[in-house]
Amino acid sequence: MHMFRRATLFICALALVVSSARADRLRDLASIQGVRSNQLIGYGLVVGLDGSGDQTTQTPFTTQSLSNMLQQMGIVLPSGGTMQLRNVASVMVTASLPAFARPGQLLDVTVSSLGNAKSLKGGTLLLTPLRGADGQIYAMAQGNVAISGAGAAAAGSQVTINHLSAGRIPDGATVERAVKSPLMQGDTVSFELGQGDFTTARRVAEAINLEIGQPVAQALDARVISVRAPVDPSERTGFLSRVENVNVATAVPSARVIINARTGSVVMNQMVSIDPCAVAHGNLAVTVNMTPSVSQPNAFAQGSTVKTNKADITIRQDGGQLSLMNAPKLDDVVKALNALGATPQDLLAILQAMKSAGALKAELEII
Repeated sequence: MHMFRRATLFICALALVVSSARADRLRDLASIQGVRSNQLIGYGLVVGLDGSGDQTTQTPFTTQSLSNMLQQMGIVLPSGGTMQLRNVASVMVTASLPAFARPGQLLDVTVSSLGNAKSLKGGTLLLTPLRGADGQIYAMAQGNVAISGAGAAAAGSQVTINHLSAGRIPDGATVERAVKSPLMQGDTVSFELGQGDFTTARRVAEAINLEIGQPVAQALDARVISVRAPVDPSERTGFLSRVENVNVATAVPSARVIINARTGSVVMNQMVSIDPCAVAHGNLAVTVNMTPSVSQPNAFAQGSTVKTNKADITIRQDGGQLSLMNAPKLDDVVKALNALGATPQDLLAILQAMKSAGALKAELEII
């Protein structure tokens, strides 16, 4: 009797350990509605390049941009003249404005060549306004561009390490305008799950209510959970800090197979299984060899020498045996597919055929 109780307690403790190991924090599963970053973009000039800038004959917008900038500084260029610039490049500047950013905060920016500059190494970005989707200026960028690469060219040969046409400026932009956040408005806050799931949404609402001690959360659908929060900003901040650290036991994901047709990558989750089925796999290879030959007429003939090609076509097909597959678990699925000796590209066709036959118990997604 005591042994049975000990075994039962051990099994219960093991179940608790497993369930707690699968629990995730709410902040890792969901985001707060309205709390997000905003993308910024701007057009600017990088100067100080060592002869690796834009070729002005092919990028007239670089010359036009420089002329407009000089006019704003009171420098009038003579009409009819052509500027031969080698140390200037037109660039696009991008940055991400985080939530709750305030004026004076520094941002990292990415500088990318817009024309045909060979390298931005050693260049300096001039003052560039960064605009949001509404056309308003939210930040100003300027600074030295950091390039993690190197290149050299001589006598027609060129060696390049990493990418030289794009770089970053750490803390290269200063926030000038704040974005209003709807977080402190209204008496409710909505959490949005990264992946819609009714079971997870229900468990999130139950975990929040258990943590707070009263029914303040309810799942509106498979993705959104509405939480009643204090109106006072200081109290709401502490309340959300408490809620986003709640542990939630996530639901078991649905069986899914992701196939990247461009690279041949195949990824499966632990719920994938295969019903009993028979699969035959064989490789078909077609080889075409072209052998050049010359057809030359006789000495006194009126013909001319003609170059021809002789084609040699070979078709080879490896025999494939019919294999019985029954894989109720992921490791069995992997072993069964490896037993076929199929390449990743062959798995694309095999898995699609299994899905069509109804043997593959998983969602098949091709990206």
